Amino acid sequence: MQNRSLAFWLFLTPVILGLGIVVVIPFFYGLFYSFTDWNGITADRFLGFENYINLFQEDEFMSSIWFTVKFAIVTVILLNIMGLGLALLVTRNIKSSNLLRTVFFMPNLIGGLILGFIWQFIFISVFGDIAGLTGIEGLNGWLSTTNTGFWGLVILTAWQMAGYIMIIYIAYLENIPKELIEAAKIDGASSFQRFKNITFPLVAPAFTVSMFLTLSMAFKIYDQNLSLTNGGPFNSTQMVAMEIVRTAFSDNQMAYAQAKAVIFFLIVAVIAMTQVYYNKKREVEM
Repeated sequence: MQNRSLAFWLFLTPVILGLGIVVVIPFFYGLFYSFTDWNGITADRFLGFENYINLFQEDEFMSSIWFTVKFAIVTVILLNIMGLGLALLVTRNIKSSNLLRTVFFMPNLIGGLILGFIWQFIFISVFGDIAGLTGIEGLNGWLSTTNTGFWGLVILTAWQMAGYIMIIYIAYLENIPKELIEAAKIDGASSFQRFKNITFPLVAPAFTVSMFLTLSMAFKIYDQNLSLTNGGPFNSTQMVAMEIVRTAFSDNQMAYAQAKAVIFFLIVAVIAMTQVYYNKKREVEM
């Protein structure tokens, strides 16, 4: 047992060191600098909570938080519905199920920046051509308004991530005992009743995992936002991650940006942990 314990810690040490050097230590350094006037090189004065007070009074930062929250709510709901729906589709006994799994998962392999430029071309050029042929004016200037820019980001993210979430649901769906489904069929349960009383409760852990992943991803999205709308028009589609980066590198307010990053971290952590707690509790009740 001692040898196994030693081997365990030897293998784990590089991971712990990497996590500490790349994540934990920079986090605490950043937390300290958020209370100063740090400019990226030196910190001459300790400001206390001045940066934090100012950021809650900044309209642009609060607007980006509200936009990100709306985006996260819509994206989480849509991704989990699509992921579960695709998983139910490809776990049926159809000949092309393996091909469909590959096709649905492939968009997740494309980088966010490239994906953003691809969909920018679709929303501007392709939609514009369709509008010219059909006369549907609503397709013109798709990314030129806040509402259409919002839904453009939702569509892009759903197309990219649905296949990834599908894989998580597939892993749980394929572990459902076939005997339960067969017994329900014999008892005369309909497809909806089988899904409601057998399938859904047994894939509840997958829902917890998928909710956590989609929530954290939706809040942290940056590269798709940059390449698709670049925050426009007039920063109305600017998400929190982009707002923080611009504060740091465009406005050169490193300490102020770090304070925003700390608040952003706390928001994401609280929301993610809260949903994990309630979903875990619901799993037990099921």
